[in-house]
Amino acid sequence: MLEVLAGIGRNGRTGGYRRDAWSPPELELREWFRQEADARGMDRHEDRNGNLWAWWGDPDRKPGVVTGSHLDSVREGGAFDGPLGVVSAFRAVDVLRARGFTPNRPLGIVSFSDEEGARFGVPCVGSRLLTGILPPERARGLTGDDGVTLAEVMRAQGRDPAALGRDRETLARVGVFVELHIEQGRALTAPVGVAAAIWPHGRWRFDFHGTADHAGTTALADRDDPTLKYAQAVLAARGVAEKLGVVATFGKVMIQPNNANAIPSLVSAWLDARGADEDAVRRLVAELSEGQEVVCESWTPEVTFPAALRDRVAAIAGHPAPILPTGAGHDAGILASAGIPAAMLFVRNPTGVSHSPAEFAEPGDCAAGVTALAAVLADLCGEAT
Repeated sequence: MLEVLAGIGRNGRTGGYRRDAWSPPELELREWFRQEADARGMDRHEDRNGNLWAWWGDPDRKPGVVTGSHLDSVREGGAFDGPLGVVSAFRAVDVLRARGFTPNRPLGIVSFSDEEGARFGVPCVGSRLLTGILPPERARGLTGDDGVTLAEVMRAQGRDPAALGRDRETLARVGVFVELHIEQGRALTAPVGVAAAIWPHGRWRFDFHGTADHAGTTALADRDDPTLKYAQAVLAARGVAEKLGVVATFGKVMIQPNNANAIPSLVSAWLDARGADEDAVRRLVAELSEGQEVVCESWTPEVTFPAALRDRVAAIAGHPAPILPTGAGHDAGILASAGIPAAMLFVRNPTGVSHSPAEFAEPGDCAAGVTALAAVLADLCGEAT
């Protein structure tokens, strides 16, 4: 199944993927999801926020057990981040059906929309809208690098942006959520692990202003070059992060007017900062923000997954499966922060690299992830009597 998806949105030169939300590659992946659901006779549904659902059983009869992840990617990302969780969800259903298992609760598969936030800058848009964490009016105004808003993009795809927002009906169908994901690090030594918590993390846009002028005729002493301010902030972010024991990087930058022979008038740069200690993350941002124009574009506080569910999943998935924290954000964390019982399974990543074409998981470990996920779903759904 992963091989079927391997060519969609792939850059043949770099091997990386570009699957922005609502882009042609992501729309192709949405169609793949629909086909996989139809092939299994599952009832499928796209909610008001663009999240895709497939159900084995009637979710309106009682709250169900849901698994899945997302199909979009960061730009030049890897093949596993997101799709592994959706593919594994469908394969786990196949495993359970092959065993003759009949769920006593509805079993759902979800692909959340725009988890990475590559196009519009805010991560986990689909799950944040679903739970009401992201106000719909802000979501409609999110703007991509091309100046086109999320509302305009959705309208062009036949969706109604006026319908965006907290979806109580869909939320009521989710009794528990379990997300399988490739590990984004190299801490896991066993094939499968379980998440304990997600570090607090956020994104901030820094705007460094200057004065546009000619690159060849303006004396150095007369220049107001915002790239120098940006460069100083990059170095400061590294130094402050080391001092406070957190991680931070400026991963995206836009320069205006972006001429090779002109001094820029504006540098906009996006800081990503994370750490186990929320106060330390906020201290880093405060120190870097002094005297600068800064806008917080997203913030996710620490998410600790429910201990009872976490330990139950770990006991079923391994002997028991190791439990570890993560610095990466996930839809499971958004649902957990909204009060929905949630847990996460990780599949070992021997390279430790993610958000890169070098991201990798061994086929045997992926299979172990499916086996573990199927066992967890069987336990949570229960055998029908």
